[in-house]
Amino acid sequence: MKKTLLATAFIVTTFVFAFAASDGAALYNKCKACHGADGTKVPAGAKEALKGHSAADIEKMLTGYKDGSFGGEKKATMQRMTANLSPEDIKALADYISKF
Repeated sequence: MKKTLLATAFIVTTFVFAFAASDGAALYNKCKACHGADGTKVPAGAKEALKGHSAADIEKMLTGYKDGSFGGEKKATMQRMTANLSPEDIKALADYISKF
């Protein structure tokens, strides 16, 4: 019985943390300073704002920044910002941004 309760508690805790970590709105809080609250601000070194991009495009960009295959002048900044994002985080963040 104790093993079942412990296993259930572990599964629920894991699910809660995984869900919280992939909350696009919460993840975007770190992005607001450079990209604006609604993605309309064009950061230094960027050519355009985030607003108006599809989730697929944003996911591709974030993944590229993370693996070093994408980016221009501010590539190092975005590599640091994406370094600890999981694929699930990137997907949630891209989905959130695409709805601006």
